[in-house]
Amino acid sequence: MAKLIEDIRRAQRAEGPATILAIGTATPAHCVYQAEYPDYYFRITNSNHLPDLKEKFKRMCEKSMIKKRYMHLTEELLKENPNICAYMAPSLDARQDMVVVEVPKLGKEAATKAIKEWGQPKSRITHLVFCTTSGVDMPGADYQLTKLLGLRPSVKRLMMYQQGCFAGGTVLRLAKDLAENNRGARVLVVCSEITAVTFRGPSDTHLDSLVGQALFGDGAAAMIIGADPDTSIERPLFEMVSAAQTILPDSEGAIDGHLREVGLTFHLLKDVPGLISKNIEKSLAEAFEPLGISDWNSIFWIAHPGGPAILDQVEMKLGLDPKKMKATRHVLSEYGNMSSACVLFILDEMRKRSAEEGKITTGEGLEWGVLFGFGPGLTVETVVLHSLPIH
Repeated sequence: MAKLIEDIRRAQRAEGPATILAIGTATPAHCVYQAEYPDYYFRITNSNHLPDLKEKFKRMCEKSMIKKRYMHLTEELLKENPNICAYMAPSLDARQDMVVVEVPKLGKEAATKAIKEWGQPKSRITHLVFCTTSGVDMPGADYQLTKLLGLRPSVKRLMMYQQGCFAGGTVLRLAKDLAENNRGARVLVVCSEITAVTFRGPSDTHLDSLVGQALFGDGAAAMIIGADPDTSIERPLFEMVSAAQTILPDSEGAIDGHLREVGLTFHLLKDVPGLISKNIEKSLAEAFEPLGISDWNSIFWIAHPGGPAILDQVEMKLGLDPKKMKATRHVLSEYGNMSSACVLFILDEMRKRSAEEGKITTGEGLEWGVLFGFGPGLTVETVVLHSLPIH
């Protein structure tokens, strides 16, 4: 009997590591330019009577290293919902009505692109992992996406709400376990983020809320992940070698979000860039010790761009060549901080850039790389990636 169970168990498992087989991204149509945003934001929230605060916000936007962002919220929508524009007015119903519909819709756009690149029938998708910070509902965005895409009703779904910015790493960690422990599994991973739940007018007593207004943007990213790819019909991009999660010491309350009648409130209470840069080497050392790697310039980098200060301090602390964060900074500049979707956008940018520049692998010609997710907690996700040859 023990032998029988062992045989069944072995038959359930894949042979090789989980592999990223395709990536797709999507943004709302409405684009806002950072240089014009302070004027727009203070006008739309009826806050022009706070000139000093507006100057502060202008400086935040200038220092953000963001050129533009995409947002579902347009001027028309905000005019229809004045409570969303207030700093603290009951507005959760209006926000929910938007995001419950829009989160799966934007997710569908990204997923459709990933499935098209993968090139296989969507009936081959066995699992769905859906992640979003907003729009808690039942049945969830995972169910809605299954319907929108026309996936099989037997697809095994996992819905992750209220995770925050580190979750781009979390979804990879979960998809890795699903792909490696279910032979033949093809996991569709979707991160879809819409800031309509966090948008609010300015307050001169809560500047951390303003930081969020200067940084966050909307976007969705999707991936197909599976082990033992059939290279006659699938084009593997990256292998996931290991995945870890940790809570940083002395970081409690550094980043908090609370769902209230006024929407999702955002709080930065400690020196987040300092906490991350101080602790990042430990995560790197633990992740790369089995590979005998300790030169952080010899690997490719995908770090969640929580803000420019985080990237600057990590670079400084580790003595990184500024080129290492090129793809990361590009995504921050073009899209802002899209929470969980960011690292997937950066992976997409990196593999495209590697192909355009004639590199031999998807990781800028390098073999090994790291993907970092940072977010509430402070929680850090560390994923070790092995890049594959570009065909």
